[in-house]
Amino acid sequence: MASLAAAVVALAIQTDPATPPTVIPAKAGIHSPVRSKQKPIRRPQWIPAFAGMTAIGEGQAAPTPSPAPEAWQAPTLSITRYDEDWSDLADAKKRAHHWTGPFKHIPLGGDAWLSTGIEVRLRSESFANNTLGNAASPDDTYLWTRVLPYADLHVGHVRAVAQPILAYAAGVRPAAGPVDQTRTDLLQGFAELDLGAVTLRGGRQMLSLGTERLIGTRYGPNVPLAFDGVRGIVAVGRARISLLAVAPVAPRLGTFDDRTSPTKRLWGAYAVLPSIDLYYLGYRNRTAQFGDRTGRELRHSFGARVYGARDNWHWNIEGVAQFGRFADGPIAAWTLGTELGRKLPNLPFAPDAVLRFNVISGDGHAGDRRLGTFNALFPKGKYFGELSPVGPYNLINLNPRIAGTLGGGVSASIAGSAYWRYATADGVYDIPGNLLRAPSTSRARFIGKQIEGAIAWQATAELELSASLSFFQAGRFLRETGAPRPIRMIGLESNFRF
Repeated sequence: MASLAAAVVALAIQTDPATPPTVIPAKAGIHSPVRSKQKPIRRPQWIPAFAGMTAIGEGQAAPTPSPAPEAWQAPTLSITRYDEDWSDLADAKKRAHHWTGPFKHIPLGGDAWLSTGIEVRLRSESFANNTLGNAASPDDTYLWTRVLPYADLHVGHVRAVAQPILAYAAGVRPAAGPVDQTRTDLLQGFAELDLGAVTLRGGRQMLSLGTERLIGTRYGPNVPLAFDGVRGIVAVGRARISLLAVAPVAPRLGTFDDRTSPTKRLWGAYAVLPSIDLYYLGYRNRTAQFGDRTGRELRHSFGARVYGARDNWHWNIEGVAQFGRFADGPIAAWTLGTELGRKLPNLPFAPDAVLRFNVISGDGHAGDRRLGTFNALFPKGKYFGELSPVGPYNLINLNPRIAGTLGGGVSASIAGSAYWRYATADGVYDIPGNLLRAPSTSRARFIGKQIEGAIAWQATAELELSASLSFFQAGRFLRETGAPRPIRMIGLESNFRF
């Protein structure tokens, strides 16, 4: 295995010293960032070699050509990696069509075979007035480095997946946290049994449900999120139902010291049907905190997502209602996210214009025992864009976006966001749910506005370079409760993945 990993790295270096991230195709999704990191990346097209050509002399009738074989389409590369199917490469001729073929399907004899791959990502972020300009958040420029090799072993109906992570950070002030750096650890490691209509999986794995509004991979930051536990996937007609009972993995700063969270648990069912998702998620946290209250949280989330496309229109609407208990009182929270987009293929650069509008409940009465603040559980890491200064709690958000292709593998987008507090008795939170600004005595709702541009170059099927520029200006609520300085961020990223 060590020699195989070394060969993979050597090939990566020989291909190109600059290793960019991969452009991710647009897909309808609530709260998708300007360049969403939670969606599958482009798949390479493996073109078969030309057959021998027949010379045709003058005066000879041309023979009827045989139909050219279609290029085999490699599966879409995904963030979780375990949902890629490379079984077609059992055909040795198909493996020879692309340099990655021998790595994606390694025959081991009988019905056993191994698939391997790797991701190498470098990301630099430069901030001015980070975290809403608080005095404790200095200007900062840091570098994230992440390497994610993986091996996927198939033996008949049994499967085993292992994916270590090497994640390091340089320059984070005042110090790197566990989401910046976990050194060397196990990101994913599970066994799976395929029983036909039922698949059983146990161990450590990343989860990506729907648009990752509640359960995501946290792919944008340096250390993704994984869960320990069991998952069953049941196919019933055209429906696919995931049943899960897991606990999040709490990353730590040392090597091989990540542990299952001792305080948090997640369980539920997520059903995917044509054009609609239905789900229930149960969540428990023994040490929850909202505002100045702490206690045990037991929360039940019931959600539905309706999505689709027709002609050049596409849409995505998702609603969630939450009930349960927190500390000594009840929970009653909700959210509604809407997205409407239209592709304009006849215009220059074939733009796709999207408008998102989201309402997320907050706690309207701080003095009573009832909690109205929505809990996003384990959402995507870059929630509203490359710069996401606030998280999906107690929020009204308007987010227009337009993206297009410039040719030569280059794509670009520009987006704006405006943020308001839903309830003036509640504050402003970050993406993990930590309170950034208490409501104080301010009755203002407007938090601030943001503009962000991004550009990405898909150099090859495995290689991408990207850059983003973001600017956030504080609104009245932030000016009345603290430093009103604007936030500026430049993000540069390179990613090599196969």
